[in-house]
Amino acid sequence: MAYRFFTPAPARAATGRTAQVYQQMRTDFIGPPPMFQAISAVPELLAAAWALMREALLAEGAGRVEREVVAAAVSRANRCRFCVDAHVTLLHALDEHELAEIIAGGETPPIREYAELADWAAASRNPRAAGWSSPYGPQVTGTLLAFHFINRVVSALLAPDLLPGGLQRLPAVRNVGGRLYARTVREPKEPGRSLALLGAVNTAPPGWAGDSPVGVAYSALIDAATKGGVLLGDTARRTVTGTVRWEDGRHPVEPAGWAADLVRDLTGSDQVGARIALLAAFAPGAIDARDVAHWRLSYPSEADLVRLVAYGAITATAHVARSLETGAPSTALIAALAAGLSPSPPRG
Repeated sequence: MAYRFFTPAPARAATGRTAQVYQQMRTDFIGPPPMFQAISAVPELLAAAWALMREALLAEGAGRVEREVVAAAVSRANRCRFCVDAHVTLLHALDEHELAEIIAGGETPPIREYAELADWAAASRNPRAAGWSSPYGPQVTGTLLAFHFINRVVSALLAPDLLPGGLQRLPAVRNVGGRLYARTVREPKEPGRSLALLGAVNTAPPGWAGDSPVGVAYSALIDAATKGGVLLGDTARRTVTGTVRWEDGRHPVEPAGWAADLVRDLTGSDQVGARIALLAAFAPGAIDARDVAHWRLSYPSEADLVRLVAYGAITATAHVARSLETGAPSTALIAALAAGLSPSPPRG
């Protein structure tokens, strides 16, 4: 697996919370996967992203095939080739070979339920324009939000191919890969087990999640990823949050020039930092080595690059989630993102 800007520490060298997360991944998933290794420099972010994916996508509850359809469909809407390939392979692991190849080809599933799920997931890329909301429960909705975040981090930090030369796009390779993972994928997983990996969660669980562990995990991700905003100044944060609201998930035709125009009046590290955060929100694959090299003149650590990318990704994810909320919580979240702080729990 090729990482784009740095190679994370090997999984065998992990200690503390990172080692605990990796151990649970080995038990419950195919892990630790490259995406999670890429963010391991920030352990609280690693734990929160894993918890949301585990509780939404993997834990017992809603149909696993339905959730994989959502993961693949939102990944396609976000143009994350890596994630589309991964979830097509997992559909093969669930013995859904025909459905997997239909989704791999970008076609509409013939079963109405799956077609509706795929359309719903795709529409969430532009939630305001589509009048998007969710008629589904916490796990399906949480899966969609998890992959809005994961897609962006993956596209920013990983090369797009799971296997050398894109071999994973051959149907026979996907089929074989699915069979190798079938036992792990089909084993039941108790809800809530990942929550023990989280620290204190300061943000109240969202209303759409009810009392599901998905809500706690989503709030933990908001806490961890929003903190990356402190790497930017006030004007730079407002540029990122304001652009995410008014652009509503559109794909820029020329992302590099588009982002450069938006940040031209910023100065110093804020200019390149806001550019990276904006690209992470809209076109993460367009972040390039020159952007990263300029950023590292002020912030040389891998952890700060991960935090900045995560901030752009969670700002876009929260834009989608706002369509599920009403009233003050939405306003509080917008303000927190703009300030680079975790939202405070509601009073009373």
